[in-house]
Amino acid sequence: MTTYRHTVEDADVFSKHGIELTVYGQRDPSATVVRVQVERGHFQEFSNSRSSYSYYIVSGSGVFHLNDEAIAVGATDLVTAPPNTRIHYFGTMEMVLTVAPAFDERDERHIRFISESEIPG
Repeated sequence: MTTYRHTVEDADVFSKHGIELTVYGQRDPSATVVRVQVERGHFQEFSNSRSSYSYYIVSGSGVFHLNDEAIAVGATDLVTAPPNTRIHYFGTMEMVLTVAPAFDERDERHIRFISESEIPG
């Protein structure tokens, strides 16, 4: 039976490197959809060798660092990062993240942990 609706009760909810994640519909190989809440920053720089990451900023503002380029963002902006892009960000935001094809931890590469001292003043 195909599942068309995915609820928060069925989602995987956890914290990782300063962000709160709610991961929906993990059985679809075409994409993973995640609600991301961040209060200060995502304190891990990472990349993914296979998937693109698209962040829609629902509310708040911040700064994304993509391959060392700082990009200021705010509500209603869309940030897209193709495979092999180094990613971390700071700010207070609620976002919807789409990872396509679907997230597979074997494709994610940890680059470094980010210090809170790197948060823009």
